[in-house]
Amino acid sequence: MHLTLASEAGRVNILQDIGLHIAAGETVSLVGPSGSGKTSLLLLIAGLEQATRGRIAIAGRDITRLPEDELALLRRDRVGIVFQNFHLIPTMTALENVAIPLELAGAADAFARAEAALQSVGLSHRLGHYPSQLSGGEQQRVALARALAPRPQVLLADEPTGNLDHETGARIIELLFAQAHAIDATLLLITHDPALAARCRRQLHMADGRLVSDSAGVAG
Repeated sequence: MHLTLASEAGRVNILQDIGLHIAAGETVSLVGPSGSGKTSLLLLIAGLEQATRGRIAIAGRDITRLPEDELALLRRDRVGIVFQNFHLIPTMTALENVAIPLELAGAADAFARAEAALQSVGLSHRLGHYPSQLSGGEQQRVALARALAPRPQVLLADEPTGNLDHETGARIIELLFAQAHAIDATLLLITHDPALAARCRRQLHMADGRLVSDSAGVAG
């Protein structure tokens, strides 16, 4: 796949000659210096950016030229995303934030499933709290529960501990791996932490918009 974006200085190649296959259930880390294209690659996989050239498939479905409404449905049903900055809706409670994708999918038991997801990340006592009433670690756990509640086939995490202290971040990572394993989701994790990257079955290294190495981690 290849991604080129326009800028004031002209067209800029963000990603070049990316060839990647990730098997179902794999855990894969994506590392590299800032600006190397890690987040751009994740956004392409999520269907939030469109490749200039090449083909992208998720769970066996070619998403390369899908219209936005179909991409939104695919993300809702098959892809969970955890961002560094949580992206919770401030006017909704933890329970409501987690229930949103389930309600959009028409799940009659959306709130029951959302409550179960929050319980699985240790937040059964925070169901009615708003994001402003939660710590950073609690907000990230809500975001993780929201991503996991629909039981996605693919879980994408972009520096999920970047805004957390070390101890809180470590707890979030344990939850991330445990919950991904529990639903047998494929995990792609962007991180700057070599020890965390090595916990994944594969480590992908990026530089200057290219994949420069693909190696086994300690889990492999």
